[in-house]
Order: sequence, then structure tokens, then C-alpha cells
Amino acid sequence: MIQKHVYIVMGVSGAGKTTIGKLLAKQLEIPFFDADDFHPVENVKKMESGVALKDDDREEWLENLSIKITEWQGKYGAVLACSALKEKYRKQLQVLPQDHITWIFLHSDYEVIRARIAGREGHYFKPELLQSQYESLELPSYGIHVDVDQSPEQIIDEIMEKVKNKAEIGLFGLGVMGQSLAINMASKGYSVSVYNRHIDKIEVDIAKNFVSENAGLKFQGYDNLKAFVESLEKPRNILLMVNAGKVVDFVIEDLLPYLEKNDLIIDGGNSHYKDTIRREKDLKKKNILFMGAGVSGGEEGARKGPSIMPGGPENSYKRVGPILEKIAARDKTGEPCCTYVGPDGAGHFVKMVHNGIEYGEMQLIAETYHLLRFHTSAKPDEIADLFEEWNRELQSYLLEISVDILRKKENGELLLDNILDAAKQKGTGGWSTNAALELGVPLDTISAAVMARNISGMKEQRAAAAKLYDLKTSEGENINELKSAFFEAYKATSIVNHAIGFDLLTAASKEYHWNLNLSEIARIWTNGCIIRSKLMEDLVAKFNNYQQHLLMQEEIVLEISNFRTSLLKVVGKALEAGFPVPVMSAAANYLLSFTVEQSSANMIQAQRDYFGAHTYERKDKARGEFFHTQWLQEEK
Repeated sequence: MIQKHVYIVMGVSGAGKTTIGKLLAKQLEIPFFDADDFHPVENVKKMESGVALKDDDREEWLENLSIKITEWQGKYGAVLACSALKEKYRKQLQVLPQDHITWIFLHSDYEVIRARIAGREGHYFKPELLQSQYESLELPSYGIHVDVDQSPEQIIDEIMEKVKNKAEIGLFGLGVMGQSLAINMASKGYSVSVYNRHIDKIEVDIAKNFVSENAGLKFQGYDNLKAFVESLEKPRNILLMVNAGKVVDFVIEDLLPYLEKNDLIIDGGNSHYKDTIRREKDLKKKNILFMGAGVSGGEEGARKGPSIMPGGPENSYKRVGPILEKIAARDKTGEPCCTYVGPDGAGHFVKMVHNGIEYGEMQLIAETYHLLRFHTSAKPDEIADLFEEWNRELQSYLLEISVDILRKKENGELLLDNILDAAKQKGTGGWSTNAALELGVPLDTISAAVMARNISGMKEQRAAAAKLYDLKTSEGENINELKSAFFEAYKATSIVNHAIGFDLLTAASKEYHWNLNLSEIARIWTNGCIIRSKLMEDLVAKFNNYQQHLLMQEEIVLEISNFRTSLLKVVGKALEAGFPVPVMSAAANYLLSFTVEQSSANMIQAQRDYFGAHTYERKDKARGEFFHTQWLQEEK
């Protein structure tokens, strides 16, 4: 017997509040009450006459119900059937802590409810009032939602499944990101079951300890997979936070014996988009739903609000979207930095490109710092001050953290100077490059950033080569003379890097028929994620009005035209002084290639035709018409 808890069954008239409320009360062995019985006589007369009640009419009624709810909970608990259509009514009835009241929202399509009302006899509610109720209804974002277009027995089974302390969502994998997301969800009021494997002497009581350390939140912890799955509401929602690759397939294989039709698996890791497409197709055959959701923001973002990029079946997003949107960061208008991206692998592809742009921005900052530090001989504090000044305009998260890095001391020395100059890449940068090759899209800055990390990893070889070649870099340039050019070069490179990333999204959208909304993608990247910046905020409006290549937009053309000279100047000086600037160089080369009418590719086409008879098109003929030349004349 479940006691001292009040269950409020809400919904429009005709949804079955009384019928379901009575059945639920019988199941729970607690009293049932109908809110209609507590209306003042004046209200009943109005409703019998077909007159809709106003808020003033409901004031006394709601006040009486609030008093009764407190009494019922203090004695034995109760089930109350009450329309409670508006949030302000529900707030007035929420006189107890959240864990003492459960809201059960009965709903269905208008025509279903209207047919029910038309078939009732002896009830004072008139069918014509239903439309006004639907217009007044404010959907709750909490509680148990049940579609009543099924039998009362099925409805009760669904409700009972959810009131037996079942968790609304399960999280598999309690690494840094998994723990942070779990705390985020629980702090937003969701009940969460968490699972982590148990391996003696390696991973011991991870879930149990996590729940113990966060005792104030709604967690259930498991290291038994079957118990974890059974702890979830049906249909189940399970968020995977495990390493990308084969591990995801192994986890899915382990979960499958315990899953049922329409259970949903959400892969929140950095999986390859083609793996996501494959997994969704394979699981669909087993009647299991699958989504790939990119999550960006690092540990802090996951805890306080990340940017989330879900892709997969749209009906799956409708089911789990409210949870993801609730835990996401907010943009400057207060909207969640989470949106339905598109079908199958779209979510993970968008996250992959996000990471590619991130690679380019990080390398750009590193190149700029390195050139300032060792070519202009600027001190770290000077560079930090300069970056801080730039960031008043740019508002870049990556530039912001770089300022902190340049000021971090350890034992009185700059910590940065003791960090090994060998960077790693987890795969998403390289995947972006591969995707660009497959789609035939140039990816200069992002590919250059990936290759820069690869060559940085050749530390021992680089050290040996430095001694062998003994090439010197030149110093002596004055930072004050160059900082304006550096800033313009930085901005130009960043714009080109973003343009290249979004161009890859455009190509993928066409190839895979994803119908990606570039403006919405830019919007969910304005907060919570690593590449948030003022530029990204500007792109929301730019792509909303113009979905084509960023470098073709009028305002961008003007900016790039103003910055072009500085970009070429800085790249030229850097290379002449012996400093590698792969991303800046790539941006300059991309820009020159993109804006030149006559390229060098005619020579390439001639060469291909010469040695392989690949044919070529002619300027003086229509496009699509191909020719071959016998280049080598035979001697007579």
C-alpha cells in the first residue's frame, strides 16, 4: 500500500479523469476524490448552462482543494481528479513538496476526446465547451503523460509502471561526462537510474558511490544490467556515455536481451555518423529506437548546460527532447541550445563538424600565441592582455580560456612552458577530413589543424630534425607594430574556418537529404559548447537570411576584403621568419583559391588527359561537353 502521497489526475473534460482516478485509487488502496464535487454551487450552475468558468470563479474552488490536498496527504494520501488546465492553477495546488504530489496528465487528440464527451449521458459539461478547454490547456513539462486512446486497463498498467518509483531516464557509463550529465538531469527534477560496470580491483562500486555522494538527488545506482533496465519507466530511455567505436556495439549487444519494443537508446558519445546510421537501421529491425546525440561543453558544460545535437527518428526526439532541452544551455533569448538536427546520423555529423571547427580555432590561437611569443618576443602576460582586449569584441570561449592559461603559474613559473608540445586528436577532426574528401568539399583549415596535431606528436623526430637542420627563427619584430595586423589576420582566419565547416554541413545535408538548418545549428552553438563566440551569434542571423556559402555574404565579403592584406602579411612574415602557421596559411590559400577566377586547374586537366585520357572541358564550349587531345605527335 502506497500511503501519504497525492496523485492528481488532470486533463480536459472527457479525458477519463474520474474513471482512471477511481481505478488508480483502487490499485493504490487510497481514497478517490473528484475536484468537481468541490465546486461552489454558482460554478456548477454556470457549467450546466454552458458558461465557461473564469479565473475569478475558480479562486475559492482552488483554495478549498489546496486545503484538502494537505489534509489528505497528512492522513492517508489520495487520488484527485482535477482538470488543472493552466500552470497557475497547478502551482496553487502544489502545496506539498514535489515528492509528495504526482501529476498524471491524461491526453489525446481533440477528436478522440470530443467523441467520448458526445457519448456521455447525464453530465453537465457540454461538448461545445471542449474547444475552449483545449485553448486554455497549458501542457505540463513534468509528471506522467498518458495517451488515453486505449483501454482503461492499459492506461492503469502504464500509470502503475511509472509510479512504482521507476526512473524517467537511465544513464549508462559514469565517466566524467556521464556523471556531470546525470547530476544535471537530476538537478532539473528528473529521476535517473545510473549504471556502471563492476570489475574487481578496477571499477568497484562506481554507481553505488556516485549515488551516495549525491544523496540529495533522485538517483538509483546499479552495477547489474538487468536490474538497471528494469528500474526504468516504459518505454525506456537509455543514454549511453561510453567511448565511441566497438564499445558502443558491445554495450548495445549486452542491453538487447532486456529491452522491449519502442525502448530508446541514445548514444551521447562522439560516434562516427556512419556507425550511427548502421546502428539505427539494425535496431529498427528489432523494434528498438536509436538516436545519436552530440554533446559539447566538456565537464562543466555537461554539468551546467551543454549544447546538444540530437539526430535520429523525429518521433524519438519528441519523446526525449523535453529532457534534453531542459538540461541544455540557454541562448541569449532563453531558448535551449538543443534542437532536432535531422534523421539518422545527422546529429553525430554535426557534432563532428563542430569538433573540426574547434580544431581550427584552437590551432589558430596556438599559432598566434607562438608567433607573438617567439617572433615579437612578447611576454606571456602581454599576450594574455592582448587576447583579453581582443576578446571584448570576439567573446570567444576558447580565447577566454587561453587568457587564463597564459596567466597560470606553477612555483612562480608559467605552467604552459612545462607542458609537452605534442597534441592528440580523438578522431572527430580526422573524420571531418575524410568526410570532406568523400563529399568533394575543401576543408583546408580543419585538415591543416588535424595534420598540425599529427606532426606535433612526432616529438622525438622533430627534436632530432631540429638539430640536424639547425634552422633559426628570427626575432625582433615589435608587438605594437604588428598587433593590429595580427588581430585582423586572426579574425579573417576564424571567419574562413567557420565558413569551411558550414560548407561541409551544407554538402552533407544535400548528399544525405538531412535538410540541415544552418541557422539553428549556429544558434545551439552560441552557448554551452566549446566554439561559442560572438561570431557564432552573428551567424544565426546570417544563415537565417542566406543559407549559401558564408564567404559569399555581403557583410562577410566586406570584412574579409578589409582583413585580407593583414592575413597575407602575417602569413608571409611568419614563414619568412621560420615559424609554421598551418591554419593561417591554409586560410590564406583557401581565400586566394576561392576568390580567383582563373585557377591553375587547367594545367592539371591537361596533364590528366595527357597521361590517362581523362578528357577535359573547354572554355569556348558548353559545360558538360568533354574533349580529348592526342598530345604527343608521332614522328613521321
